[in-house]
Amino acid sequence: MAFSLSERASGVLLHPTSLPGAYGCGDLGLEAHEFAAWLRGAGQRWWQMLPVGPIGYGNSPYSAHSAFAGSSLLISLDRLAEEGLLPRSALADAPRFPEGRADYPGARAWRERCLKIAFQTFKNRRADQTAFEVFSVQNQFWLEDFALYAAIKRSRRDLSWTEWEPELRARDAEALDRAGHALREEIEQQRFEQFVFARHWRALKSRCQELGIGLIGDVPIFVAHDSADVWAHRELFFLDAQGQPTVIAGVPPDYFSATGQRWGNPLYRWRELEQSGYRFWLQRISQMLERFDAVRLDHFIGFQRYWEIPADEPTALRGRWVPGPGAKLFEALRKAHGPLPLIAEDLGAVTPEVTALRDAFNLPGIKLLQFAFGTDPQGPSFLPYNYCRNSVAFTGTHDNDTTRGWFEKLGETERRAALDYLGSEGRAIHWEMIRCVWASVANLALAPAQDLLGLGSEGRMNLPGTASGNWEWRLAPGQLGSEPQERLRDLTRIYGRRAR
Repeated sequence: MAFSLSERASGVLLHPTSLPGAYGCGDLGLEAHEFAAWLRGAGQRWWQMLPVGPIGYGNSPYSAHSAFAGSSLLISLDRLAEEGLLPRSALADAPRFPEGRADYPGARAWRERCLKIAFQTFKNRRADQTAFEVFSVQNQFWLEDFALYAAIKRSRRDLSWTEWEPELRARDAEALDRAGHALREEIEQQRFEQFVFARHWRALKSRCQELGIGLIGDVPIFVAHDSADVWAHRELFFLDAQGQPTVIAGVPPDYFSATGQRWGNPLYRWRELEQSGYRFWLQRISQMLERFDAVRLDHFIGFQRYWEIPADEPTALRGRWVPGPGAKLFEALRKAHGPLPLIAEDLGAVTPEVTALRDAFNLPGIKLLQFAFGTDPQGPSFLPYNYCRNSVAFTGTHDNDTTRGWFEKLGETERRAALDYLGSEGRAIHWEMIRCVWASVANLALAPAQDLLGLGSEGRMNLPGTASGNWEWRLAPGQLGSEPQERLRDLTRIYGRRAR
């Protein structure tokens, strides 16, 4: 089934780790399939997720250890049992994990134990070996580096690659050969985990296709410093002789932070990327378009210009704007893939040049209703009467407070402006905001699952500029029931966004 961002439709933002489940965080198992069916019952067309790579610093999906690998936390242990790779008895003594939040350390420890058992069974399953080898060959361009990186990292108690022995840090050929031999079993374990992640992903995507649900993924513009990508391709990044960044990514002071955001990601050497024909980015987008039906480009403004911060600066204040690759990159992507099913996350310091780049490739931009009622000078552009059809409208995103939490913290002037615009008394502000977004002319309307439930700040997914306590929110079993489903279905019907 083909999905188009130019069709009038709607959907829900919910990361898979936020699904309920028995093993510490949500995954690609039964609850994911049930949520896809819930979306269908609500008349929705799209399911948006955050990045699905192996999470890194602060448990952030935007700091993944690989731009290509999938997170082993998302592998379904129950599906492994159904596939005969994991005995049911191995799941019988699962720890008691908390409900309502993801326990990443506990989930990781438990799942690693179960995945090792599954791998030992897998090695003796001849029926799976051909498919495994085909997968390994098709993904060799990233899989070999990632498996070796992950194996070395695990054998060195999760140290960053810049803290490994100098010869491994520098990828000395003999040192890599020795590590590959010594860690052969762990390397195969990592390849196996990527193989089963891909298999479970295909099963979920196939079910979503049957239900008429398109998947929206997320590509961070930058990659994490402690990642297989930076370790394996040091020539593509501004690093010193020890592998440390000389300049890093971030944004100047903005809506979220008075001192800006110091992300810490190493910056690309765009000239070297251009000389390679943007091979890294072509491979990255190609894989994402295999996993997803559309892709959100995080921090789109960085493709036109980005904020370069000296690595020794403690905040993002002392940075400078540097030109990005601009149209050259997107011409290469369009040549490889044709029309690009990409969403430009164009929030922040938007300039006419950013808008021109977005429009030159017919990419929908993002509109956030919460931003319409504050002090942001761009606030009027987020009022629905200023939307264009080729846009994606949200109540809020993973970086915002929930709509109810946001509303409860508003000053009196902003609160009155919001209520006057919505024609509301504020008793169910989350549904009034959803109604407003769904009624807009934007082709695509999206809301976080937390807003469907009217949750307060306890449901917030991420607070930019903070390093801990984020990405942990989860649905409790049965929390997303029939009442919000029916209400969302009615709004979707009223405003002409119903799935075909």
